Amino acid sequence: MDDLHKLPRFQDSLSFVYLEQGRIDQHEKAIAFHDKGGVTPIPVASTTVLLLGPGTRITHAAMRTIAENNALVEWVGEHAVRCYAAGMGGTRSSSALLHQAALACDPKRRIEVVRRMYRLRFKEDVDPALTIQQLRGKEGARVRSCYAQMSKVTRVPWSRRSYDRGNWDAADPVNQALSVANSCLYGVCHAAILSLGYSPAIGFIHTGKQLSFVYDVADFYKTELTIPMAFYAAKLGIRDLGRSTRLLCRDAFRKTRLLKRIVPDIREALGKSAEGDTEFEVDYDPALPTELWEPPDGPDGGEQGIGDPLPEASRSESEG
Repeated sequence: MDDLHKLPRFQDSLSFVYLEQGRIDQHEKAIAFHDKGGVTPIPVASTTVLLLGPGTRITHAAMRTIAENNALVEWVGEHAVRCYAAGMGGTRSSSALLHQAALACDPKRRIEVVRRMYRLRFKEDVDPALTIQQLRGKEGARVRSCYAQMSKVTRVPWSRRSYDRGNWDAADPVNQALSVANSCLYGVCHAAILSLGYSPAIGFIHTGKQLSFVYDVADFYKTELTIPMAFYAAKLGIRDLGRSTRLLCRDAFRKTRLLKRIVPDIREALGKSAEGDTEFEVDYDPALPTELWEPPDGPDGGEQGIGDPLPEASRSESEG
């Protein structure tokens, strides 16, 4: 699709679709999933992220259709946890990414972003006198309180957040459900970040990982969405805990209108206006060459250019 303005808006899409043990190929102008149950068409034009689990195969034609419709594909592990690889977003402009990088590289502006992020988590103003370490402590207490409250409401025992990636079955049901629920949320946040043209790797509170910014954004919603859904899934005691957790999350994302909130929240955190219909800047003609960088002080930036006459001292040294 050449005109990116024709793409569905992120907030109007479905949240996520998880698929495993089947084949995905092109179906008319969309895609379809083939498994032992038959053929299931998938409205890729209105899907935010496809989470492809074990045993999934996908054709080149299907990937092209997905990319043309600005949907994100993530290859994930069993139960939809552990992201192994992901596609790229639909915007071809780097303006949002450059803005994000400028914020992250300026310590003062980065702290401002961190404080806005904590304000989005707390859903209240942040005391400017609090240090970042104190804000982290407050956030930790808030999350622990949420775990304790949900344990009391659902009567599901809770000790601590604990899981072993190498031994999935060793975790208790609520910890397994938390991993599944958070993975679904990460997928949606990842898709939103890419749709806006930002980098999932340039985080502000989290740092050093390829999904640092994904973790930053997902933390806005965990106490409201994934933690409660995980406890309710564990309470149900259904044998297929992963599937029941994903269904609860899907319904919760829809009821809380997550997709309508996440883009404005990202913009607010990064100090960008949340108003307007345009979600990202696009290139009207992607075939045109990129613009050339100019130093801030003018075309030469005060530096010696290639082919310029050498200063007297340099000329004599070079000739000697």
